Parts: sequence; C-alpha cells; structure tokens
Amino acid sequence: MEHKAFDYIVIGGGSAGCVLAARLSENPDISVCLLEAGGYGNSWIVNTPAAAVLSIPTKINNWALETVPQPGLNGRKGYQPRGKCLGGSSAINAMIYIRGHQKDYDQWAALGNEGWSYQEVLPYFIRSENNQDIENEYHGNDGPLSVSNLRTDSIWHERYITAAKEQGYRILDEFNAADQEGLGVYQVTHMNGERCSAARAYLFPNLERPNLTILTHAATKRILIENNVAVGVEVTHAGQVKQLHAHKEVLLSAGAIHSPQILMLSGIGHEQELTEHGINTIKHLPGVGKNFHDHPDFIFSYTVTDTAGTFGVSLGGSVDLVKQISRYRKERRGMISTNFAECGGFLKSSTDKDIPNLQLHFVVALVDNHARTFHASHGISCHVCLLNPKSRGSIKISGPSLDDPLLIDPNFFGEADDLEEMVKGYKLTQQLMHSPALKVLHKKDLFCASVDTDDDIRHILRERADTVYHPVGSCKMGVDDMAVVDPQLCVYGIENLRVVDASIMPNVVNGNTNAPTIMIAEKAVDMIREKQLHA
Repeated sequence: MEHKAFDYIVIGGGSAGCVLAARLSENPDISVCLLEAGGYGNSWIVNTPAAAVLSIPTKINNWALETVPQPGLNGRKGYQPRGKCLGGSSAINAMIYIRGHQKDYDQWAALGNEGWSYQEVLPYFIRSENNQDIENEYHGNDGPLSVSNLRTDSIWHERYITAAKEQGYRILDEFNAADQEGLGVYQVTHMNGERCSAARAYLFPNLERPNLTILTHAATKRILIENNVAVGVEVTHAGQVKQLHAHKEVLLSAGAIHSPQILMLSGIGHEQELTEHGINTIKHLPGVGKNFHDHPDFIFSYTVTDTAGTFGVSLGGSVDLVKQISRYRKERRGMISTNFAECGGFLKSSTDKDIPNLQLHFVVALVDNHARTFHASHGISCHVCLLNPKSRGSIKISGPSLDDPLLIDPNFFGEADDLEEMVKGYKLTQQLMHSPALKVLHKKDLFCASVDTDDDIRHILRERADTVYHPVGSCKMGVDDMAVVDPQLCVYGIENLRVVDASIMPNVVNGNTNAPTIMIAEKAVDMIREKQLHA
C-alpha cells in the first residue's frame, strides 16, 4: 500500500460503505480508503439470484452470527446472517426493493432528527435508483442501483394474487409510492436478471479511480482518536496490523451489529461496561449498542401437489432445473432469477391501525431454519413479520478484542404486545394461505397442522419465530441522552467521526432495510460534502 493517509476512511464495504466510497471518490481531489473484512463478493454465487440459498445458511460471504439465548423464543439462540464481502448484506439478501412507509421518516423527524422527514429523504431514494419498469414522481431512472420486476415468469404470482383477492385484499403494482397497504409481487434489485448488490451498483464500475483504495480481508480493530478527534483506523490486513490516517473523517459503516462493537473497542460507549473489559473510556456514550431491534418473523410451509415453479428434489424437478439453468444462461429469465420471496405485501393486524404493521414474504420453496434444515420436497412458504416491534435489545462486547464473541440480543417478544400482534398476524397469514387458490394445492402443512388455539399459536411462535434479517438501531440517531449520533450522523463528543448505516435508525422502518440503508448513505454524502464546503 503506497499511501497510508487518506482524506476519508470508510469502515465496512456493505450497502452504506459502497455508496460512501463511490460517491466521495467522484471528486478526483478527494482520496478514499474502503475497508472490508470479507472478500470481493463478485462471484457467480453473489450474481446469480437463486444462489443466495448457498450463502444464507453457510459462511459463504456471511458472518453467520448467533444471538444470545432468547427468553421470548423459549431460550433458543436466533440466527443473524450478515453479508461479509463487498456489498455486505445486499450480496446475500432476497433483493426486495422496499423503502418503508412514509410515516417512518416523518416519525424520525418528529423525534428531533431535522432533515429526515419523508419529503426530505425521498430525493435520495430517487437519486440512488435506476428503475427499469416504473417511471413516476416516486422513482429514479438513472441512479446506480438497478431495480426491476422479477423475470421468473412464475405461475405462483397469479395464484398468490388470486388468493389475496379471495381474502378481499387490495392488489398493488408497487409498494414504494403513495400507498403501501395491499399484496402483490415485489420489485427486486436486479440488473438484467442478475443480482445488483450495492457493490455492483456503486463500487465495481469505479475500481479504476486512482483516488479510491479498497482493502478486502481488512479487519478494523479500532478507531484512532486523539483529543476527541478521530484521526484514523487500526486495521489487520495481509497479516499485519496497520495504522491508516484520515485527514478529514472516519466513516463507520460496519452495520447494526459491528458498528457498535467497533465504537466500544475504540473506547466509545457506556463507561462501566468498557471498564469491565479493561477498555479506557474516551467518550461515555451510554446508548452505544442499545436500542438494538429487529423484525420478528414466523414462516408457514406447505408441500404442494403441483411442483411446477417450486424448488425441491425430485426426478421431474431435477429435469426441470437443468432446463431452467440452460434458460437462465441464454435469457437471464426463469426460476434461476428468483429471489425466492417473490410476492408479499403489507397488512394491518387490526382495522384500528394507522398504517400496516405486518409484512408478508411468499416463497416458492420450503423454508425451515433459514434453509439450514433441508427438505427435499417441493413446497411453498409464507413469512409474516411484525414491522414495528416494541421490544428493544442490545449489542454488547464480551472482551476487549475484535475476536471476542459479540453478545447479540434482539430481545424478541420481550414486550408482550409484540407476541399478541404476531398472533393476529399468524391468523391473517394462515387465512391467506388457506384461500381456495392456494389450499387446493397443499399436500401437507409442515409445522402448523395441530395448532388450534391462541395459546397454541403463542407456543409455536416462541418455538419457531426468528429474524427476517432487518437488525437496526444500535447507534441511534437522535437528540436524547441515549442517542449515539446527531442528525448529521456525527458521533456525539468525537469530531470527524460519523456512523452511516442501519444502526442509526431510531426505529426500524416498516419494510425491508436495504433500500433505506442506501438512502441513508446517499444523504450522508451530501452532509459530508456540505461540511467540506464550509471547512
């Protein structure tokens, strides 16, 4: 490495980090270094949508983390897959393009986060997006992130929509415009039938920039801080511990789990907790690692009589899969272009709700234990998750080193109301899956056949619920005593240090978190540039 000093150092090459590195390096007079703990993330396993099934249950491009035992889940440990390569979780996720509800952002602003209302963040969603199929005032058509309709040509789309109509639900063509309530087919972050990760969208087209340095397999040990000013990063790379210096800012984008860890290892956090691990406190910020939360999720699964368009192991399925692979190679269409969770939408658990508080993900395969438990049979599944949980947990370190295990606690069902809302969500989803259009195709209900009473539902929710992969909040943005960053995403009490990722969300958005994370980074770029203009 020729230069050990840069204007900006970005920690984490995930969805936010890719945006920051690419956008800031658009200025040839600015030098940027991006640090990623994983690899490049540009293989067929990433780019082929259906190959996500290889990463989610394994350590391929995946941290594959576990939570601490969850009392609300009958003492079970939850699973937390997180992307570990350039692109981060956008390289292993289900590629669903959802922004959340407009009121999510208005609520952020109402909490004192000036500049974060829906009308103020909408331009950044638009700036990031290159929508191939929708042109209106809500969407962008020339941004880096390619968004499109699915190209699976699945017969299950029509079946799902028919079932939704049988239940009296509205059918939506898109979920990112004026209204969110209803069911339909999701748009995805695809480019010509291939995954468009944040790295593919923002980073890979710009690798030749001389002012952009990317270090993969680079594990950040701590942020270097002098006189309450972030001046660089200590990183392990190529078998050496290196110190890289930042002339302007250090930008922490390691995600909702690792960003608070790096802050704490750097001496920023609750003084008592840091002292317990022998870490010298540089800044007492009690909110670091607190307010951690996630969408609790339950999955129905059914084997089916008609295997067409579903994944499974069978003679007919194997023959069809060979044909589908051939078709994908030629056309970039068909089953191999699946994101698995092809349909879904947003519902209210009861009519008195102001906005939808449940999200469904309808999957053209059997889903059990995050694909870690294998079923040979062909089938369909449907997730239901609670969008606005009250439960709050934490991220804590267990020692002073990067290698010490993290104590990840989303505290699922810690608040009784969350469980009761999920009971309602269970019933609504089961009714949808038992609509004539779908029930006629059921062969066997894998998990819920003997569930009858509300107590039975509560029991199976505790036995089988887990994350739907949307952890946020552990470095929350705000103006109260537990806030970690201000509305400019600057860490309180430390100059030249920002956190830019899903950890800053005060409350999780009502939907998938990837598009909002990219928006956060796009907005951060403008704030960083604005600071330099007045420097």
